[in-house]
Amino acid sequence: MIIDKVFNNNIVQVIGQNQLEYIVMGKGLGFQKKPGDFVDLDKIEKKFVLEDGETTQELYRVYLDLPTEQMELFLTIIKFAEAVLDQSFEPSLFIALADHLQFAIQRTKDNLPLHNPLAWEVRKFYPREYEIGKQALRLTQHYLGIEMAEDEAASIALHFVNAQKDGGLVEKNHQITQIVVDILEIVRLHFGVIPTTDSISYNRFVTHIQYFAQRVANGLIQGKNDAFLFEQVQVNYPKAFQCTSRVKNYVEQANPDFKMGQDEQVYLTIHIQRLNESHHS
Repeated sequence: MIIDKVFNNNIVQVIGQNQLEYIVMGKGLGFQKKPGDFVDLDKIEKKFVLEDGETTQELYRVYLDLPTEQMELFLTIIKFAEAVLDQSFEPSLFIALADHLQFAIQRTKDNLPLHNPLAWEVRKFYPREYEIGKQALRLTQHYLGIEMAEDEAASIALHFVNAQKDGGLVEKNHQITQIVVDILEIVRLHFGVIPTTDSISYNRFVTHIQYFAQRVANGLIQGKNDAFLFEQVQVNYPKAFQCTSRVKNYVEQANPDFKMGQDEQVYLTIHIQRLNESHHS
């Protein structure tokens, strides 16, 4: 591979034997190199086919003045993620992740951490990606001596959720996660507050609405509509049933193909009632 352009000590643009242009990344790849030199193949850690000038300019913008230790940090995080998720990533992730981490590092230095409102949901629904985020925090501490806030793990994880090539599964997972978040918010607003600890009732409730959200997203109606139980919960748990009615209105707007049956309403009402009782016990 012949060097066509040197971006910095760690990134160069090269021309391969097939005359395709590539961006290659690796520690010291561009050090004391100039166009026309051969690239050191042993130092290449990442290689991208150069598809458009805009992507090249974005890579150049993000990585131009990047210190070597940050470059090593980003490449190590991505290699760890590729091993965990068993896939490779497009240049867009390298741009988005580097952008995010640079700002996160600066915010940490300025003592301006950001709260991620989806942190709990990311831990629950994307455990592999969240572990990548946790590892990124550990690696940042190792390479830079900077201890970032725990919520940053969830923010980093979401970059890997978005970057996965899985034929629409990520979009569906986002929809399911949003339904869960919205239902939790409906219940919070209805009762004023609900516990967000690792209580048994709360975990059971969240597990129930996670599966419920999957059925809503996929339009799968479940249950036989037991009229007797339906009437019983209305009478015995009126406030919880009222909350369920709000959830019903919400999910049927979120997916018009889903009609919440009586059994679904019974089970959800019972879970909400138990949750409310555990909060006041």
